[in-house]
Amino acid sequence: VQLQESGPGLVKPSQTLSLTCTVSGNSITANYYYWSWIRQPPGKGLEWMGAIAYSGISFYAPTLKSRTSISRDTSKNHFTLQLKSVTPEDTAAYYCAGRSEGNSWFDHWGQGTRVTVSS
Repeated sequence: VQLQESGPGLVKPSQTLSLTCTVSGNSITANYYYWSWIRQPPGKGLEWMGAIAYSGISFYAPTLKSRTSISRDTSKNHFTLQLKSVTPEDTAAYYCAGRSEGNSWFDHWGQGTRVTVSS
């Protein structure tokens, strides 16, 4: 299974950050699989942002729920992150990852993409 993030590397403050994760080797609708977005600001730890389940239901971290949306396009086997009203504090490396239900950690990771929020 391979995951590949794509999207702009630079976003202006107050705009919406949009990233796509394209999955190969497994269907994003495969039973009991969850597809997440995770980020890591410079010098800080990993932060789980949210996920979309095989069923299409989305889950979000409480601290980001008001600004985050995760959706999917099953015809393209990809899922998308949208983060609204970004600030420089949203500057981070963004990763997508997949996990099967019952596993405590992620089975597969994308290589990550760095996003800088700056005017």
